Amino acid sequence: MTGYATLAGPGESRVEAKKSQFLGLVAPVATVEEADAVVAARRKAHHAARHHATALILGEQGDLQRSNDDGEPAGSAGLPILSALRRAGVTDVVAVVTRYFGGTLLGVPGLARAYGEAATAALAGARVVWYEPAERLVLRCPHAVAGDFEHGLRGWLADHGAELATIAYDAEVAASAVVARADRSDFDSFVAPWLARGVRLADAAPARLARPREDAGDATDAAGAETSHRLPS
Repeated sequence: MTGYATLAGPGESRVEAKKSQFLGLVAPVATVEEADAVVAARRKAHHAARHHATALILGEQGDLQRSNDDGEPAGSAGLPILSALRRAGVTDVVAVVTRYFGGTLLGVPGLARAYGEAATAALAGARVVWYEPAERLVLRCPHAVAGDFEHGLRGWLADHGAELATIAYDAEVAASAVVARADRSDFDSFVAPWLARGVRLADAAPARLARPREDAGDATDAAGAETSHRLPS
């Protein structure tokens, strides 16, 4: 199956290590600017915290990857967070782990463990969704065939896990459907007999289509809830 996994919404966590609190947040983003906005909001919400280590992965193939230790020892914060994102197999995601110092130094291994665990726990609280590359196709047809065409269209879309985005009845009927690129040839075959009855493809644009995928991660009803635990000393 082509496509990529990302988050349907945010996830949060709270991890304690020797009285230091590590608050994890993961969120879906589409651009570096969106990721920066998530980080800025987190800094504002927890302005008293010493550190806000971050990592992000962007692009269908995860081509853009970054991490930032935010003042922690090199490699002890941002990289463990980034590693957690990589293990989860998600992209178009940013992670922020905020640290409130508890008075005891953890050392580089202890920091790496806590930052990585906070990111992993936040991911466990987020719902993962699988997206396939798709096209948004706009079809138009006369009212005389609209009822029959809509019935057939809905059936084809349901059989192929595609989406009927909108349908509008005006001077003519316009239906917007999101179809996986892999299914485009089959869709064209479905539409072909209708062309002689006045149905036409008016527009096509890139899109993405959510697909269920059993191994795409935690998809429980608890998604979005904060997970909390304490690391052993």
